[in-house]
Parts: sequence; C-alpha cells; structure tokens
Amino acid sequence: NKKPNYLAIAWFTMVNPKPPCIGISLGKIHYTNSGIKESGSFSVNIPSGDMVGVTDYCGIVSGKKYDKAKSFETFYGKTGNAPMIQECPYNIECRLIDVVDFPTNEFFIGEITAVYSDERYLTDGAPDIKKIDPLVLSMPERSYLTLGEHIAEAWDVGKKLIRKG
Repeated sequence: NKKPNYLAIAWFTMVNPKPPCIGISLGKIHYTNSGIKESGSFSVNIPSGDMVGVTDYCGIVSGKKYDKAKSFETFYGKTGNAPMIQECPYNIECRLIDVVDFPTNEFFIGEITAVYSDERYLTDGAPDIKKIDPLVLSMPERSYLTLGEHIAEAWDVGKKLIRKG
C-alpha cells in the first residue's frame, strides 16, 4: 500500500555473483510478501548488535497492525521504492527478478542494484564486518548473536589436510 514496512529476516543468502543476486526466504503468512511483489523491489538492512531490541520488535509484530517504519529513519535509493533503514550499518537494495514458490515459504530473488553504508563501517572502501557488528539469529535456540573473533583464513586452513599424491 505504498508505505514502508520492515521485517526481521532469518534466511538470506547470495545466489549469484554476476550479476550479484541475493535471495530471501519468507513465510507465506508475512504482510511484506505482497509489498515486495507489488513494488518489484526489496532491501536487506543489516542491523548491528546494538539494534537487537528494535530488530526483534520488527520480527514479532505485523505491518498489518503496526507502523514499524516509525521506529526508523527511512531512505530510498536507486529503485525509488525499496525502503531502507538509515540506522543500519549496511543496506542492500534489490530489484525483484524471481519468486520461487514452496509449500510454506516464498523465496524472493533480487538483483543487487546498490549498496549503502556510512564510511565508518568500511575499511579501504569495502564493508568491514567487525565495524558493522552484524546481528545474527541462531535457530532453533532462538538466540541473537554477534560475530566472534577471526580464527583462520578461508581456503587456507584446510590445506594441511590435503594429502599429496
């Protein structure tokens, strides 16, 4: 209905590198689904650990009954119709390219049209995960976490397990 709405999403992933696309899985019961289909766009707003209360609120109330956008400063980017949260350290704007139907969920695939972040969350122009301090939902124990310390280099630590010959 042309008003911004936000939802806490537990399941999102990269689905393609070029063009860059991400996917989000939403239960069919969510009010947000119709808005994504209507607008042809969506955003993924990465909250930091200090946003845990307002993020949880967005996950437990419906946009049908509550105006969750009142909790944030909303801005719009290139698409002009994907609301984003100014307070989030990292925002990903997407153009909807496909919806895959499952028995209980819909999987929305979007091409990334732009990303937005304040300089304080970047290192050498790239997102810095330690500075962003992303909030993560762990299931099934229903716990919010932030990321821990660096423990090893990817695609390197396992090399010692490769047998020669």
